[in-house]
Amino acid sequence: MTSLAGDLGDPTLLDRAFKGGIDGVFHLAAVVSGEAEANFDLGWRVNVDATRALLERCRALPAPPRVAFASSVAVFGGALPERVPDDQVLTPQSSYGAQKAVCELLVHDYARKGFVDGRSLRLPTVTVRPGKPNKAASSFASGIIREPLSGVEAVCPVDASTRMWLVSPRTIIGSLIAGYEAPASAFPPSHSVNVPGISVTVREMVDALRRVAGDAVADRVVFRHDPAIDRIVRTWPRDFDAKVGHALGMRTDAGFEAIVRQYVDHDMPR
Repeated sequence: MTSLAGDLGDPTLLDRAFKGGIDGVFHLAAVVSGEAEANFDLGWRVNVDATRALLERCRALPAPPRVAFASSVAVFGGALPERVPDDQVLTPQSSYGAQKAVCELLVHDYARKGFVDGRSLRLPTVTVRPGKPNKAASSFASGIIREPLSGVEAVCPVDASTRMWLVSPRTIIGSLIAGYEAPASAFPPSHSVNVPGISVTVREMVDALRRVAGDAVADRVVFRHDPAIDRIVRTWPRDFDAKVGHALGMRTDAGFEAIVRQYVDHDMPR
């Protein structure tokens, strides 16, 4: 296996990555939500311009490759139905959401023209992520579990009643593979689907942590409102009707307590 690190917007990196030809692409590279909102130019350069450059390289190949693009539930916002369907009109309320929506349209058009076999998979918030916090507005969803388990206080910037659409790292890997392997005929005309997840409030997340690790650990979560983070998170949908995703073979987690136990058993540093 060869690993290349660099800027996806760098033509030299794309030259190296595409040398010898490719059959498929998992496109997960992005500037995350909080950073895309704070740095407008960086978000559009990395999230949109680099995606177009990648699709152009795919277009130049002798045979159209399969491209699975990691989109986001942030493409939705504003007044939404209780459960968001796959064909819901895109109404992003953040720069990150707008950038992901533009990329979905790019993937759709390149697929429509036969340049790629493209599909956009709208990911829920992935938690509990191992490692360090990033600049995503949703980073706290991992932090309020990961940090207390490591003996560190975690600040939650939103109200305990905030509801989120979540999936575990292991389950999302399975969904990405299922979305990649499915035939193009299984996708709707938009080439975009909502990836299944579970709808959970922050309070339910902390309660699950308490059941798994006890009061001393759960009490390390402190609530300190951050208007900027709260404003972004509250625009995101809270629940989805992911019929197409389920039909493609994507699974959901058994519940948030199962997600916490998965992190403890497999990903928590020892």
